[in-house]
Amino acid sequence: MSKFHPLTIADVRNETRDTIAVTFAVPPALRDSFRFQQGQHLTLRAKIGDEDVRRSYSICSAVQDGALRVAIKRTPGGLFSSWANDTLRAGQTLEVMPPMGHFNVPLDAANRKHYLAFAAGSGITPILSIIKTTLAAEPHSRFTLFYGNRASSSVIFKEELSDLKDSHLERLKIAYVMSREQQDIELFNGRITKDKAARFLRHWVRADDVDVAFICGPEDMMLGVSEALREAGMPKSAIKTELFAASVPKHAHQPRPAAGVAHQHTEVTVIMDGNAASFTMEQDKESLLDAGLRAGLDMRYSCKGGVCSTCRCKVIEGKVDMDVNYALEDYEIARGYVLSCQSFPTTAKVVIDFDQAE
Repeated sequence: MSKFHPLTIADVRNETRDTIAVTFAVPPALRDSFRFQQGQHLTLRAKIGDEDVRRSYSICSAVQDGALRVAIKRTPGGLFSSWANDTLRAGQTLEVMPPMGHFNVPLDAANRKHYLAFAAGSGITPILSIIKTTLAAEPHSRFTLFYGNRASSSVIFKEELSDLKDSHLERLKIAYVMSREQQDIELFNGRITKDKAARFLRHWVRADDVDVAFICGPEDMMLGVSEALREAGMPKSAIKTELFAASVPKHAHQPRPAAGVAHQHTEVTVIMDGNAASFTMEQDKESLLDAGLRAGLDMRYSCKGGVCSTCRCKVIEGKVDMDVNYALEDYEIARGYVLSCQSFPTTAKVVIDFDQAE
């Protein structure tokens, strides 16, 4: 699971002026490794100049499509996204890690559920996978989507969403929210905020009629919509969120107050792909991930910001402090899961297991 595999690019399609959809050809020998669930993501790796660059992108195809596809939106100053939009072509090879992530819920053909989704910009990517997969897997369930963009020209997967709606007229409702394009209904102008989400819940969809809500977009939108849903009566456990890594400000670790002995050391054992490797690191100086990389281990990671969950592992022995967490649910933390990019050891020995995190 931790290894990158070279996959040939089968197709590159321009979805908008600044977004491409990249489809990978998965050879028969790797099909089991690259089976995915709706809402999961892929970590891509490329050598750009002299730099080893890794980024995570959500899968936008349905489980039933038989295709592995991600969308890459060019972001201002984005090294990987700019390189990908300018460079990637069909026939090229890119290093890809097998699918990861838990932005989904179990599906059952017998379900008669109503799902709700809020997306902004490229946040539609995992949402599209979730909607398509759910409508195909649960013929009696419904979906309502509120999708925010600047204007019609920036709507990613516009044609695909339109076709999907036409194919499921009674089960899929889509409302577009535009921040820079005037629409007839005033409520659908502007950004998706807490107040706007609350008004949607009063006038367009009832919270007590929704079983699960999915939110994907910038942090302020995610937090605002989550608050509106909870205030409308939805339990926290029914609200699933996925954050844009690019929208999170970089966090600098703040060392803990000295507790008598400076520069205490920790022996760390990393279990990954059935193998165990150990190294020693100073406490409170660098994260488990950075220390492991410095020790020469091929640690699993992507964003290094506590967002993508690629570096998710389980603490088997010892204790750590986790600085930032945008990716793990409360129940995962209670079971000992941490993000190694944000975890700093606090005991003399720590054992982390990446295999149990899969």
